[in-house]
Amino acid sequence: MEKNKNHYAIIMAGGIGTRFWPYSRSSFPKQFIDILGIGKSLLQVTYERFLKNFEKDNIYIIANQAYFDLIKQQIPDIKDDCVLCEPIAKNTAACIAYASHKIQKANTHAVCVVAPSDHLIIDEDKFNENMNHALQYAKKNEALITLGIRPSRPDTGYGYIQFIEEKDSTDNVFKVKTFTEKPTIELAQTFVESGDFLWNAGIFIWSSSAIKNAFKEHMPEMYSLFKDASKHFSTPQEQKAIQAVYEQCRSISIDYGVMEKASNVFVIPADFGWSDLGTWTSLYENSMHDENNNVIQGKHVVVYDSKNSIIAQGNKKSNKLIVVKGIDNLIIVDTPDVLMVCNKNFEQEVKDMVMDINLKFDEKYT
Repeated sequence: MEKNKNHYAIIMAGGIGTRFWPYSRSSFPKQFIDILGIGKSLLQVTYERFLKNFEKDNIYIIANQAYFDLIKQQIPDIKDDCVLCEPIAKNTAACIAYASHKIQKANTHAVCVVAPSDHLIIDEDKFNENMNHALQYAKKNEALITLGIRPSRPDTGYGYIQFIEEKDSTDNVFKVKTFTEKPTIELAQTFVESGDFLWNAGIFIWSSSAIKNAFKEHMPEMYSLFKDASKHFSTPQEQKAIQAVYEQCRSISIDYGVMEKASNVFVIPADFGWSDLGTWTSLYENSMHDENNNVIQGKHVVVYDSKNSIIAQGNKKSNKLIVVKGIDNLIIVDTPDVLMVCNKNFEQEVKDMVMDINLKFDEKYT
């Protein structure tokens, strides 16, 4: 895809990755970790993917201000002004409003792609094709577009998008009917069998004017806060202005705040080998397996008579020997201060476990 000065990428890198505990910690979340064992963090892979298609100065990373140094360490070429620092976490609506106002101030003709920093995309050529198609559509239409992934199984960990397939549609862009967040297994099965539901990948494309108008209509208070603060953007007063905004704006996702309310939401069905890498099972499914369907991460792991499990040694410098025998369908994660053993069927409960551990040990292990 030819680079266009009006095309911008917004990479959201503020999550803590709680479901990937104990690898992912609040001080060093999963987007900064080489989870795939390829020598690059998920953030670095995401940034490099966009760098092939966008001007370097048109790629923005937004994250908690505590991660500024980590971002600069992993992506040393990025300009300070392209790293947007949130003083506190206020979910995706606030971070998108911040980045959108920042970009629009710089270029009123901007068309933006918004994407998480920690997703796996296997077929990058197909992803770029879908993204370029969405960018072209967003230029010509007042549309809020999301890329929807064709589901391969009834997964309860993903949100679902129901779309309306119009008979005369020739551009593969469809009107969104409903969003459903993390359904029951029975409902997810129904969704997959119906054929008119897609996984919500959390990847959005729109013009700066379209998202501005959407915030103005559906979240007027947040729109006004960021609009007033934008006069300080790219000045020494920017961080102080953002601090004041974040103290006042509510915490809500872009899905609940805008996408579920707007009437101009569209989806492009896509299939480019996507995973949000949000859980240990998602890593298991996207990793090399041995002859017994085990995934082994670590040089000092010995496995006997075991199957369908993931055994991960978090400290690559550790000489600790891990020996397992006779296990099935387990997640075993060893880090310097935490050992977690969990049945894969209960991986969605890791987030609840971390909340409980926070209360019991005052955030010492999280």
